[in-house]
Amino acid sequence: MIQIDRLHYRYRAASPPALDGVSLDIGRGSVYGLLGPNGAGKTTLISLLAGLRPLQEGGITLDGEPLALWRAAHPTAIALVPQDYAFYSMLTVAENLDFFAGVQGFPRRQRREHCAAALAFACLEAVAGRLAGELSGGLRRRLNLAIGLTGAPDLLLLDEPTVGVDPQSRRFLLDAVKRFAAAGGTVLYTSHYMEEVEAVCDKVAIIDDGKVLLAGTLAGMKYGGAAALRLELARPLPEALAADWRGRFPEMETAKTTVAFPEFAADALAPIFSELAAFGVAVEQMEYGAPNLEQVFMQLTRHSLRD
Repeated sequence: MIQIDRLHYRYRAASPPALDGVSLDIGRGSVYGLLGPNGAGKTTLISLLAGLRPLQEGGITLDGEPLALWRAAHPTAIALVPQDYAFYSMLTVAENLDFFAGVQGFPRRQRREHCAAALAFACLEAVAGRLAGELSGGLRRRLNLAIGLTGAPDLLLLDEPTVGVDPQSRRFLLDAVKRFAAAGGTVLYTSHYMEEVEAVCDKVAIIDDGKVLLAGTLAGMKYGGAAALRLELARPLPEALAADWRGRFPEMETAKTTVAFPEFAADALAPIFSELAAFGVAVEQMEYGAPNLEQVFMQLTRHSLRD
């Protein structure tokens, strides 16, 4: 559905690019995760897709048609649900939905139908008459989502949609995202929570400094790389053995009694256990396997996950 081709975007002439050659393909009916530390370029990309900023270099096409022409033909087909609350606190839930459906130009009857569908999708019927400012955090997030659905969009841009909610509300929102995609909608989903991305996304792109570092299926990201090894020892690694291993395994990391190898071949396991035994060092715990999504993220970006 969406083809993003070599996007470049710079806010000021002297500033580094916010996007530096970003290319992605996002299929219809999928949930595509967009991960990256703060300042990586996620919000800029979403702003371009939502039409909030003009394209500078590169292109975006939807179903083979340039974004501007596609939006002109389908003015309500792309909806942005921002991280900030985007409703009027002094209006009721129903009034908010009616207002946002109205500004999109729907006639009264169609507006009622769209509002009723959005209200039901977000399970907000019981609070339709309450002021939005009186809602709990979880209900506010559900109202944000419902407002995004009043235009019956094909593409939903979700920017950190679960910030500040309780576990039950988070589960409801994640299930709602999957229901939207199962019905044929397409979702671009940004989050700092790896467990959310793993729960709902079909494909993921990790970006940093405006560049795509890695893109593909979750399975490919998690299991396509080399396995990592982590050892918890009974005492610190003897210096002589540590020096030998640093020469053979340059990526080795040590901290007190922990030794970690980001990439480690299975056939090298037996020799290092023999070497530890020769130095009288017992292994208290071992972890070996392909990295999880958070580990892949950390290795690529070298940033704290939630900085």
